[in-house]
Amino acid sequence: MHQLKRYHFADAETVYGDARYVIFGVPYDGTTSFRPGTRFGPHSIREMSYNFEAYEPQSGIDLSDVPFTDIGDLEPARAPDKVVEQVADLVGVIRGDGKFPIMLGGEHTATVGAVRALSPKCYIVCDAHLDLREELDGTAYSHGCVTRRIIDEGVRDIFIVGARSGSRDEFARAEHLNLFTADDVRRRGIAGVLREITDEIGDDSVYLSIDADAIDCCATPGLGTPEPFGLAPLDIREVVRTLAPHAVGFDYVEVCPVDAGQTAAVAAQVVREFIVLHWMKT
Repeated sequence: MHQLKRYHFADAETVYGDARYVIFGVPYDGTTSFRPGTRFGPHSIREMSYNFEAYEPQSGIDLSDVPFTDIGDLEPARAPDKVVEQVADLVGVIRGDGKFPIMLGGEHTATVGAVRALSPKCYIVCDAHLDLREELDGTAYSHGCVTRRIIDEGVRDIFIVGARSGSRDEFARAEHLNLFTADDVRRRGIAGVLREITDEIGDDSVYLSIDADAIDCCATPGLGTPEPFGLAPLDIREVVRTLAPHAVGFDYVEVCPVDAGQTAAVAAQVVREFIVLHWMKT
C-alpha cells in the first residue's frame, strides 16, 4: 500500500469532493523530437515530492493542511490532437467541479488542452523555446507548436520568459508578443521582468506554464530538449511566487528523468510552493 501511494503527490490526502486543488499527470511524449522520456516525468515528480517536509517555511503553511488531491494519470491517446482533447475534457470537468487544475507533464503539447478548457486572458510560459511553429514533423500539435496553438485558441496576451531557441520565423513572430529572453532576464533580473508582466496583466486571469527546459540544462539536465545559458531554478521559483495569485491553471511539463533527480526535485518543490502560495493569497 505504501508503494502504491507513491504514485500520488506527497500530502495529497484530501478526497476529491473536498479538494480545492487537483493534480493529474499526462505521461505523453508522442511528438518528441530529440530525447524521449518525458512520459516518465509525472511519476518522477511525484516520487521526488516525498523528499520534502510538509511544512513550507516561506509561507508558514503546512501543505498537509491544504485541501488538494492527486487523481493520477490520464491514459493518453496516441495522436497529439486527441491528447489535447482529452486534457481539455478533464480540465473542463475539474473546473466545472469548482476546483483548480495542476498538470504534470509529459510533453508540453498537453498545455493546449488545459488552456482551451480554461480560456484565460493571458498565457505566461517559462520556456527555452518559442514553440511558435505552424507545424513540426507533420503535426500542428507538436511540442514545438504549443504557443502557436494557444494563440489560435484566442488567448489575448502571451508572455514568454527565458526563451533562447527558435527559428528565424519564430523570432519574427515573437516580436508581436511579450518576449523576455534568457539574456533579458540576466540583464534586467527576474524581479524587473516580473514587475513589467504584473503591470501589464493587472487583474486578468492567467494560465501559468513551466517548461522544465527554461532552466539552464547545466543545473537541471533531465530534459528532452536541453538548452544551455538559461534561467536559474531560483528564477522559476520567483515567477511562481509572483504569479501564483493570478493563475486559473498551472502546469510543470517536460521533465525527462535521465539525471540524478535534480530536474524532478525542482519541479516537485515548485508545484508545492505554487499550491501553498495560491491557497494563501486567493
